Amino acid sequence: MTNITSLFKGLRFGMVLQLAVGPVSIMVFNTSTSKGLGNGLLVSWAAVLVDTVFIFLSFCGISSVIDKPNIRFFIKIISGLVLILFGLNSLTTLLKFSLFPDLSILSSITSTNPFLKGILLTISNPLTIIFWSSLLTKQVIENQYNKKELFLFATGCILATILFLSFIAILGNLATQFLSELIITYLNALVGLILLFFGIKLLFN
Repeated sequence: MTNITSLFKGLRFGMVLQLAVGPVSIMVFNTSTSKGLGNGLLVSWAAVLVDTVFIFLSFCGISSVIDKPNIRFFIKIISGLVLILFGLNSLTTLLKFSLFPDLSILSSITSTNPFLKGILLTISNPLTIIFWSSLLTKQVIENQYNKKELFLFATGCILATILFLSFIAILGNLATQFLSELIITYLNALVGLILLFFGIKLLFN
């Protein structure tokens, strides 16, 4: 298999993965509609950076440590709580009050630093490392990839994330030209509820 084939296979596979819209995609869209395209892109680039680190860690074999039952349980609890916190933060910001002092602190930090917002949201689920490790192992077994081909496949997956999240950011920014401020407010509330759903689902899954 040629190097370019491995790269494009990773790009194609990565695009399929992106169709399973998760909290990061929703947050990118929400940030673009409420804060502008530049901030939306910052969130997406932060997500790409964390995914790249996760893939690198999966290469290093850290997934074997994270996959231990006790550690998985602890990570799921932390990840679920972080998503719930982001969801509550979105809702309380719209309602112009804070349920907890920590939420107002989180709001002030993430509202001025969308890149940090993207990092916190993406890194909230380090179990993604296990997913990437399983995926890369599967590619080695099925396609007999060498290290270079596997690296190019992973690079293709990362490129897919960059392209897809950038498209979501642009789409969110374009939406502001057609949606009223009230509709955008409702969308922000919906984002908060969706993040709450993801967090609660992770806690009880």
